[in-house]
Amino acid sequence: MKKLSLFLIRALLVPAACLASLFLSVPVSHAQENSATDSSAALSEALSAACRFNETQFADALSGNNPAAFRALPATQRTEFIKRMALTDQPGKPLVSADSAGHTVLHCRAPNTTVEYRFGTPRLQESLAFIPVMVVNAEETEFGLIHQTNGWKLLSLGLVLFDIPQLSKQWAQADRDAREDAIVATLRMLAEAIHTYQRAFGRLPESLAELGPAPKDQISPEQASLISAELAKGSQDGYEFRYRIVPDISGNDTSFELAATPKPYGIGGHRSFFFDETGRVHGDDKHGAVATTEDPLIAGEKAAPEKSE
Repeated sequence: MKKLSLFLIRALLVPAACLASLFLSVPVSHAQENSATDSSAALSEALSAACRFNETQFADALSGNNPAAFRALPATQRTEFIKRMALTDQPGKPLVSADSAGHTVLHCRAPNTTVEYRFGTPRLQESLAFIPVMVVNAEETEFGLIHQTNGWKLLSLGLVLFDIPQLSKQWAQADRDAREDAIVATLRMLAEAIHTYQRAFGRLPESLAELGPAPKDQISPEQASLISAELAKGSQDGYEFRYRIVPDISGNDTSFELAATPKPYGIGGHRSFFFDETGRVHGDDKHGAVATTEDPLIAGEKAAPEKSE
């Protein structure tokens, strides 16, 4: 389950104390002023829209320029935003009730989980409302809403201001970093599979294809069943993988190198990676070119010790 804190590490930080100075330009009538019930209802409707994965209704719940910015996001990013709000990867059915104190309780019942939001007492300041929300078995946070001419709208989450364009950029970068980290993990897994093959059959595989799936009880040097069929064909998760045996000075096939290159560049990732014969990973943005040992080591890799004279 995605936690609400994921917003906090990928958002444009704006102290909550500064929000009033940013959004007090909208006048509030006496009838609208300090409406705790209406603000809780608006938040419930916003979270219910997220639970249903209803992008139209969720966009309408946002404040300022965020509705238009949300609608302009690519479909995959709109879906990801909804998932982060609903805390579920599948659409659900929202059920709204109240606790003994009259506070809103919202259940989002999805096929894979049920998320329970328990609202606290709203704090009202001029045209702003701040509502504490406890997510059962997760975290407690606080939603900020602002009263606009068309009602209460989502403004902030915790200490951060909803800024859809900024969130979009940061999420895209975070997703790209996660994909590239996964590719490095795949390189290491692939290297271990090659070592396993070498121990089992006394030689290095001639190609990645020899590491691929085998029929049941028919494992052989030609089909060692150590990696997926996709990876055995040389591609996975938007990257193309290359394997090369590196003979030693005597011509013996004792070492190997691996390379992972984004194909097409910019979709699965930006950085190309190279697993050298010493087991270290190099990586850099090569604009789609294959990485080499000349590229810098990725973060966390130690340089090889210098040879003594």
